[in-house]
Amino acid sequence: MEMEDGRSVNHLPPGFRFCPTDEELVLHFLYPKSLRLPCYSNIIPELDLHRLHPWELDGKALMSGKRYFFFSQKMENRVLENGYWKQLDMEEPIFSGGSSGKVGVKKLFEFYIGGAPFGMKTNWVMQEYHLCNWGSALSLHYPKTKGIRKLDSNYKWVLCKVEEHKGNAQSFNYSDEDGSELSCLDEMFLSLDDDLDDISSSHF
Repeated sequence: MEMEDGRSVNHLPPGFRFCPTDEELVLHFLYPKSLRLPCYSNIIPELDLHRLHPWELDGKALMSGKRYFFFSQKMENRVLENGYWKQLDMEEPIFSGGSSGKVGVKKLFEFYIGGAPFGMKTNWVMQEYHLCNWGSALSLHYPKTKGIRKLDSNYKWVLCKVEEHKGNAQSFNYSDEDGSELSCLDEMFLSLDDDLDDISSSHF
């Protein structure tokens, strides 16, 4: 897939890495995308989450390292032809460093092959970024849009970050590629896997 000027939106040039923080993904990509503002969001493609299994994202999503980034329209379920994304029962708020307000929410999903609820869990994990409602701290970063543009309730976008973890759950590295610390959500998820392993071991 290419942009009108011929630049690829799927892979970065050699030497470049796309490693934004959660706050940057919300403020500089998802928010402008939802308000249809001209910004950096055009380097991330729009994909239909219902049509692409995670192993089919290569060559379609923006790829940086082992991670795939893409926009998808907000949906009630995430069921595909041969599997589904199962949401974990936890969410992490995203705050702006320049204010005390919440600008977004991050949700975590695991991909299962087969039909719900009896699918087989895979190593594919997705973080899905959602905006807070208009009138929050978001407007502080784009003051000129306040009172002029509003989020279209029929045209809401989420930003998805997908990656495959290799090996066993205990060997997963949930830190960012730039070496930043684990988020609260990531720590909870890793701890949950460890607890399940302990419970499983105690029965044998």
